[in-house]
Amino acid sequence: MPHLNNLYFKFRNFLSHRYPKFYSFCDTRKSFVKFMISGCFGIINDLIFLFIFHGLFNLGIVISTSLAFGLSFAANFTLQKFWTFRDFNQNKAFSQMFLYGLNVLIGLSANGVLMHYFVYELGIWYMFSQILVDMILGIYNFAVYKLIIFKTDHHETNSRKKTIS
Repeated sequence: MPHLNNLYFKFRNFLSHRYPKFYSFCDTRKSFVKFMISGCFGIINDLIFLFIFHGLFNLGIVISTSLAFGLSFAANFTLQKFWTFRDFNQNKAFSQMFLYGLNVLIGLSANGVLMHYFVYELGIWYMFSQILVDMILGIYNFAVYKLIIFKTDHHETNSRKKTIS
């Protein structure tokens, strides 16, 4: 996590000096920007693990995909919890991981339903359909993570501000 934070702060400093208006726009939407960065990291992470298991170790595609998904799931949950939404409460970690996993399954199902609808019912090209579905599910996931899974209670926010000050 320290490496990611260090990279993040270097990037923030670069943006604030080179592109102050863009930085100001992003800074007011900090959790969403971090959510997007974490999502990109998750996709890259998944592809790297898939390549390692299938491309290098020659495991079957289903096993490789499952292992890559599991490792990416753990990395994404950790990034979203601690970095994006800055939720350091360990007491809720198990229930949050359960809800996160449930949300992933809902998203996977919604992906299939929406892809079917866009491609077969509306006749939209499958690649463009996937981009649309990813955008819809990204907004949905951000809302679920922020408002439900990693929601900070009022007393937690006040105690966090006291410890930071």
